[in-house]
Amino acid sequence: MPKPVLQLLALGGTIATRPGASGGMTHGLGADDLVAMAPALGGIATIRAETVARVGSYSITIDMVHALAARIRDAAATGADGVVVTQGTDTLEETAFLLDALLDIDIPVIVTAAMRNPSLASADGPGNLVAAARVAAAPWARQREVGVLAVMLDHAHAAFDVAKTETSRIDAFRSAATGPVATIVEDRVVPLTRPVRAWKDAVRAVIGSIPPARLAEAGTPPVALLWLGLGEAGGLLDAMARADDALGHGGLVLGAMGGGHVPDPLLDRLFALAARLPVAVAPRAGGGPLLRRTYEGPGSEMALRAGGLMYAGRLHPLKTRLLLDLLLRAGCDRAAMAAALDACE
Repeated sequence: MPKPVLQLLALGGTIATRPGASGGMTHGLGADDLVAMAPALGGIATIRAETVARVGSYSITIDMVHALAARIRDAAATGADGVVVTQGTDTLEETAFLLDALLDIDIPVIVTAAMRNPSLASADGPGNLVAAARVAAAPWARQREVGVLAVMLDHAHAAFDVAKTETSRIDAFRSAATGPVATIVEDRVVPLTRPVRAWKDAVRAVIGSIPPARLAEAGTPPVALLWLGLGEAGGLLDAMARADDALGHGGLVLGAMGGGHVPDPLLDRLFALAARLPVAVAPRAGGGPLLRRTYEGPGSEMALRAGGLMYAGRLHPLKTRLLLDLLLRAGCDRAAMAAALDACE
């Protein structure tokens, strides 16, 4: 039986660093270097290696992810049985989620990285790359309802749920609400659960007929992100309200407290801003469905929903920002945006 063909798309990150002139690590290794670091890949698949970028993931842009999605579609059209993307860990969950929202293909797409650089004795990059290839080659991962996965430390996580929860530990990636969807044992991929995909169905319903190139080229203003904390005074909201162009932003995501709450003094300003541009509420806690009708009063979820703010289910604020950006690029009206966000439970 022939080995599957996997496309490796390397973007940089810790997994691809090498010693720099000043004693630190610098981005420089390419896709071929990564393949050479993990000789076990040859026993899993035929690897087509391509270096897309050599940057830290903190420098990856939304437009770069749209371009990456186009390369993945090309790989699928030219015979790849799966795709493995390598990048830095700083924004891995964001890349994985946006790819999941953008792609509608029949081959697995796996995003992986490293927490420890190649100069360390305990570097995890080669092991993560091999595990990602095993998942990409597994028949289970070919099921469309599985979606894009992040593979780290022998666990496969759904892009919707995974988050980086530590700055430097090798077990930094977790899916708090669900746990991993599969684990790698020996040379086997063992499924544990199936990702919830209602959110993807809702997104495809509103953007599925739009050519990907149009979404990639849409010149929409960026979405602002405001993480609410104790005593938030609302200065950014005031500045956005005063500016004719809302400081150049086309939407706003609030990392809200608890089940979707904001300090009472912000209410009127939020209502005024929501009348001008889309404002979405996401859980500051990073997970757990937002409330619908438990609390009433000025800063409650009942008041905010009644005032026109949209709620993003249990989607992390970082990913809510990416989804709202996508919906703006698609030209969705408020009702379509609200429905897509509401499906993220």
